Order: sequence, then C-alpha cells, then structure tokens
Amino acid sequence: MMALRGAAGPGRWLGRALAAPGTARAPPLAAAAPVSVPVPAWSWVRRPAGPLPLGPAARFASTQGRGPEAEGPRRRVVVVRISSPLAWLRSRCYYLLIRLYFDPEFSVEEFTRGAKQAFSVVSQLLSQRKLDLLDGLVSSEVLNVLKEKISLLSDNHRDALAADIDAIMYTTEGDIRIYYNDDGRKFVSILMRFWYLNGANLPDEVPGETKVFQIVFGDESTKEKRHLLTANYEFQREFTEGAKPDWTITRIEHPRLLE
Repeated sequence: MMALRGAAGPGRWLGRALAAPGTARAPPLAAAAPVSVPVPAWSWVRRPAGPLPLGPAARFASTQGRGPEAEGPRRRVVVVRISSPLAWLRSRCYYLLIRLYFDPEFSVEEFTRGAKQAFSVVSQLLSQRKLDLLDGLVSSEVLNVLKEKISLLSDNHRDALAADIDAIMYTTEGDIRIYYNDDGRKFVSILMRFWYLNGANLPDEVPGETKVFQIVFGDESTKEKRHLLTANYEFQREFTEGAKPDWTITRIEHPRLLE
C-alpha cells in the first residue's frame, strides 16, 4: 500500500460550499466547462478544466437482462460495516469543534457528498492518465509521485482505479485532524474511505494481499463480475483568517493497485 501525502496547495476544488450557506454554495451551471456526460447534482464542487472523464459502466443495482423489457428481480449489493462507537463519537466531537471554532456552516452530510463526487472524478482522471487536469484538485507533491506511479501500472490496474459515482457502495470518514503549523496557520484534514465496484480484469488473488472480493450479477449466461475495491482520500483545508475556503486532496491510497 502506498500513502501519497503533500501539503495543501493553492488549488481550489470543493469550492466555497463549506464557507457560505444556502444556494451561494453552487456556482451557476452555465459557467461550467462543456461536459461529455450528464452533469450530476454536485455543481458546488469545483470540477477540473475540460470534459469530465467517462467512467466504467458499473452500477449499484443490476437486473437480469437488458433494455426496457428486462425482467427479473433487481439485485443489490449492500456493504455492511460496523463502526466503533468510540470512533463514531470521536469524529462527531471533531465536527462539533469545526463548527464552533472554524466554520459554523460546516455540514458533514454536504462534505461527504462533495467528497464522493470529487473521488469519482479524480479516480477516473487517474485511470485515464489525465493528471494535468488534477492541478489544483490534488496537491503538487502528490501529483509528482502519481505521475511516476501511474505510468508503471498495467492497463487492468489502471482501469481498476476508476470509480463511477453509481458504483460507490459505501463511504465513511477515517482520521480527522485539527492542527496548527509553526507559523500559526490552522488546518483541518479529513480522511475519507470509499468502497466501490469495478469491472476491471483483475486476478482473483493478488500476491501478498488478501483475496479480492468479487460480486457476480445475473445467471450463467449473462453474469457480470465486479470487484469490490477500497480507496482512501485525505482532504485538507486551511482555516487561517484570509485563507481561501478550498479543500485539496493531500493523500491518495488505492490498496493493491497503487503501490
């Protein structure tokens, strides 16, 4: 597993969503760059320049058969994860501190929604090796490492990085940190964990790692295999007075893929 870290850069991507209430958080759709896929309901997250990447076709639910006349029960994949009550309470205390001392408009629900959308876009751009479009979304230190690592990946492993928004099964927060640097600047970082389905052609067993979980939809004639993969993305924002209200990705982990 490789952890990619870096200090917060000058880029903007989660926009001003967590700094201004109400509809002020969403920039006008007319100002957005042309896209090659339908615009999802997350326009308050700043998108990279250029068209959005086309992701894999994995979906949360699948039916037996295709087209409008497909029949049969819908099959759903549900990821169940039991969190520690102590960890849950600790994270809620941190969120309370953020609202009390940094941003009274902070909403964990809106942050989580924006983090999912950002993860989907960034992971698909990584998969397509369009790292130039990540400038400002991901810290420069992390980008420098990614440029080398992505170029060494096989096509299958690179395809497995992409997470379509509909294929994200579960999202939760990990470590939350509130800290000051030597100059007295204030920062908040939130590590988000994602579980997502991907149909890349990966081996059933990865050397030195645990078995890759697989989900099969349909019967023997129409079955589709999906891998259940995980990723960890850390989001950092500076809360020093006068600093821009922007979040930057300062850590990227794709276990068994980016190593």
